Amino acid sequence: QVQLHESGGGLVQAGGSLTLSCAASGRTVRMSALGWFRQTPGKEREFVGAISWNGAVTYYPETMKGRFTISRDNAKNTVYLRVNSLKPEDTAVYYCAAGSTTRPDDFRSWGQGTQVTVSS
Repeated sequence: QVQLHESGGGLVQAGGSLTLSCAASGRTVRMSALGWFRQTPGKEREFVGAISWNGAVTYYPETMKGRFTISRDNAKNTVYLRVNSLKPEDTAVYYCAAGSTTRPDDFRSWGQGTQVTVSS
């Protein structure tokens, strides 16, 4: 089991950038793919992207390509999500997750989430 704790959320103006961090711990964290999801009230959780256990592979759905960048530092057991050119529709709770692969259906461990609010 992997434990995850997100940080870095807050209120940001549209057009700005934000980097979220997720500290991971647990016996299998360095063998785990790490990913990011987001959710707004009344909507299903949305997959933002993921990175493989060694950082060699990143995967983003088509709707997330371009403004979202995921990276990880295995020495710090931390994964990052950088979001550029923020839009009000990026407002959501962002969750970090751990899984066996970068496929969105493979994530089993979740953090508590961090709120990102983008003002217009």
